[in-house]
Amino acid sequence: MVAAPSGDLETERLVLRRFRREDWRELQDYVSLPEVTRFDFEYPSTVEGCQELADYFSGQHSVWAVCLKDSGRLIGHVVSNQVPPSAFLTWDLGFIFNPAFESAGYASEACRRLIDHVFACLGAHRIESHCHPENIRSWRLLERLSMRREGHHVQNASLRREPDGSPIWWDTLDYAILREEWLALQQV
Repeated sequence: MVAAPSGDLETERLVLRRFRREDWRELQDYVSLPEVTRFDFEYPSTVEGCQELADYFSGQHSVWAVCLKDSGRLIGHVVSNQVPPSAFLTWDLGFIFNPAFESAGYASEACRRLIDHVFACLGAHRIESHCHPENIRSWRLLERLSMRREGHHVQNASLRREPDGSPIWWDTLDYAILREEWLALQQV
């Protein structure tokens, strides 16, 4: 499936589109929940903070608002950036979804569509993703996407800080899928 003329990416039930400043309310609905951002950066939860975040996201070509096709409702976002050096043709994959819409397969559908776009349209050789070992929902999603677990790194990420400013070190699980693995899945 290729991008729609507007630059949006579509699935049967979803539209992945660029963020808009007015998305801040629905963005706030999920980024302000501690259970959503437990394994990520602390997102703003104030009106002003979420307005600034939606405005920032609207200027990023790597961040996609995930919306229900039938209602236009924003239910989460997916991210894919090229990882340096560019000659390696590697992109990352990230995602955050509103738990009010979980268990319906939306995260898998949106991530799969973004993976298809990165391989088919951006020419990626490899897509990788990282998550905290206790973030079971995330690593299970990565495995449903046919990404393989490549490693467990001990205390290699710091997304949060202690009150005194010192880093909080987390372990990460590393996942990846290669272009040839993705192509093989297209044949199934």
